[in-house]
Amino acid sequence: MRHIKDLYDLADRVAIVTGGAGTLGFAMSESLAELGARVVIASRNVDNCQEKAALIAEGGGEAVGMKLDITQEDSIHDLTAAVLDRFGRIDILVNNAITGVRAGEMDVSLEDWEASLRGGLTSVYLCARIIGAEMVKRQSGVMVNIGSIYGIVAADQGIYGDSGINSPPTYAAVKGGVVQLTRYLAAYWAKDGIRVNMITPGGFYNPAFKEQRPGYDTFLKNYCRKTPLGRMADPEDVKGAIAYLAGDASNYVTGANLVLDGGFTIW
Repeated sequence: MRHIKDLYDLADRVAIVTGGAGTLGFAMSESLAELGARVVIASRNVDNCQEKAALIAEGGGEAVGMKLDITQEDSIHDLTAAVLDRFGRIDILVNNAITGVRAGEMDVSLEDWEASLRGGLTSVYLCARIIGAEMVKRQSGVMVNIGSIYGIVAADQGIYGDSGINSPPTYAAVKGGVVQLTRYLAAYWAKDGIRVNMITPGGFYNPAFKEQRPGYDTFLKNYCRKTPLGRMADPEDVKGAIAYLAGDASNYVTGANLVLDGGFTIW
């Protein structure tokens, strides 16, 4: 029987994190690298990805930044080929990136609605299908999709009040779709040795919003009051969750949704 440390060891495994240069994505990229994985940080802003990869390298990890547009099949194919050319394999895919979701309530235009679906749900399917095909060839792989509390519960309008902040219906639609897509893929690929799970985070505190959004303090106060643990998440809160789902510690887990919300959705 292996030691628990061995179950979390990701040495020599290759992980792709889409949107890996963002706040949440970078925390997950760091976690995977700290456990020994060779991490590909991928997004449209390749310079930003390379800067974040350099930070991981300074800390003793191995990471590279590569360009990816999650809404374009050719871009996903190009990334897949580049990763295989450099590392020879893909073991872990973290579908974290999201694009196209616009602010608004029920006045979201049809154009914005369709862009949101492409950038938040279709993109997850495309990355899973294209990169998953390489995992099928090896009969091994792990996928972790990133959802949201608003994919499993409705946005509580009382939290927002007159803060001028709200969560659009497009976000609920795409994140709800990710929940069911995760279950489908887990069932479909089980025979091929591929596990598919998801993390559903609650809100993450962003100090920049205090300057950008005048009503943020009101929203933050209401949000924390509703959350049993009394706070929003910090980026490091996701590091343990991705470490568990990406490695062998979760070998008997597939189709699961790990809710990381401080208890927000329990009442």
